[in-house]
Amino acid sequence: MTTLASDTAMVLAAGMGKRMRPLTASMPKPMVRVMGKPMIDHALDRLADAGVAKALVNVHYMPDTLEAHLAERKDPAITISDERPQLLETGGGLVKAQDQLPDPFFCLNSDNIWLDGPRNCFADLSVRWDPEQMDALLLVVAHKGAVNFRGLGDFHMDAAGRLRRRNKPRVAPFVFTGIQLVSKRLLRDAPEGPFSTNVLWDRAIEEGRLFGLPFTGQWFEVGTPQMIAPTEDALRNV
Repeated sequence: MTTLASDTAMVLAAGMGKRMRPLTASMPKPMVRVMGKPMIDHALDRLADAGVAKALVNVHYMPDTLEAHLAERKDPAITISDERPQLLETGGGLVKAQDQLPDPFFCLNSDNIWLDGPRNCFADLSVRWDPEQMDALLLVVAHKGAVNFRGLGDFHMDAAGRLRRRNKPRVAPFVFTGIQLVSKRLLRDAPEGPFSTNVLWDRAIEEGRLFGLPFTGQWFEVGTPQMIAPTEDALRNV
């Protein structure tokens, strides 16, 4: 059995879920159901199955609803990073939570739906992890294999696995899945307040320390209400 690089994951669940309206008028996006189960439970169940013992979940939009739901779970053990006073975006959320996180830590979006390949993705990231070379290792999926995805892609990757941004206006061959393994080195000298993780990734790209790992399973984009039914159809046919 693969030894995981970390026993803890940061689960990003604080966003407003604007693309998921009107469903998010009455619930936070992580509580939107796919296959009868809140999306955040899909992610947390995958963590538990992989042996990730602890999850730190940030909250902002309709936090009481989300916290009440999370309180019913036993595995993984859940701690809350409270962003009620101010939504800090992805980068700011990581910086606020860093004292509650080990080094390194997994990080994932709470609205991720995926099916693992031969080995779970957290084990795959752990095997590839090299703290001497990497500030972050992003799980990426081939553009042509990203179910429901309609964008132009995110990254190009060289033979060593180093990532660089999409060359506009071309399509990039890899899409970020929302799952990564992060060194606290990525968070050093970070901006104050709300900001995107992209700021930190860009610095890591310049330093040659942002890496990607191609996903061996199946990943689903579930960003809008219209993407739920096709995702459920695909999951039923697995």
